[in-house]
Amino acid sequence: MNAAPIHEALQLRARLYALIRTFFAERHVLEVETPILSAAGNTEPNIESFSTTFSGHVDAGARERWLRTSPEFPLKRLLAAGVGDCYELGRVFRNGEAGGRHNPEFSMLEWYRVGWDHRRLMQETIELVEAALAMVGRRAEVLIESYRQLFLDELGIDPLHAPIDELRGALTEYNIDPDGLVRDDWLDLLITHKLQPAFPRDRITLIHDYPATQCALARIRPGEPPLAERFELYLGSFELANGYHELNDAVEQRQRFERDNNVRRARGLREIPIDEALLAVLDAIPDCAGVALGVERLLMCVAETDAIADVLAFSFATA
Repeated sequence: MNAAPIHEALQLRARLYALIRTFFAERHVLEVETPILSAAGNTEPNIESFSTTFSGHVDAGARERWLRTSPEFPLKRLLAAGVGDCYELGRVFRNGEAGGRHNPEFSMLEWYRVGWDHRRLMQETIELVEAALAMVGRRAEVLIESYRQLFLDELGIDPLHAPIDELRGALTEYNIDPDGLVRDDWLDLLITHKLQPAFPRDRITLIHDYPATQCALARIRPGEPPLAERFELYLGSFELANGYHELNDAVEQRQRFERDNNVRRARGLREIPIDEALLAVLDAIPDCAGVALGVERLLMCVAETDAIADVLAFSFATA
């Protein structure tokens, strides 16, 4: 990359950061900063963390430290302490994720709104993305649809009730090895292979109310069937944001962390230390909604490029 594109990428990032900070200042959402290194990690089986070893005095705490994959856990500890609406804009790290749209080190914007549910936060997330597009004179139409309705409309498949053979049958053209894949894996593959690539470039697609089995850290709404109060936002074919009506039940969250580690163990992956500091205060977190947004993905959409290297000062290969 020569000097001119680097300069343009840095200028665009600086403008976006200024827009983000103004956006939240106007809404009285506090910017905070939390640790990048933690004694606990992310148990999510599909995310791999970097770890490092502290060489100082043993009294300082755990020697093995994990580079955060998101600032979620410390932000929730701040919510439990009464900080209120807050956000963080900073670097996060995910091992093994490198390619045209991925960099192992990237920037994440994560924010929380006290007293909100996921539906109200969906609207604010759309507003932020629209503001970023307006920065370069672009607009996008908006489609808001439930997870179930999107599958029914686009694929004629009911994702909540269809047998797994029907899900697999819709992907036969891709010759995917079924070994070890469970129902949620096939649903994810239908999104990434069938739905997501067809999303129009100038459309914000917001999908909400996921299967309860894909709850992560979201609340589950009782019903038939029960649904995870979660949303994902896409701009064109780029997945930008993932949000939740946040779970504040420590017993349930511990069970989910343990379930994650059981999956990791079954896959031959290392188990990850559970964040006991988070669980100790999770019941004290107020009713709230939170969302994480990938900054580079948004920059790629604004700059109209498919290469993450185009919006970085230095890519992983050249860092």
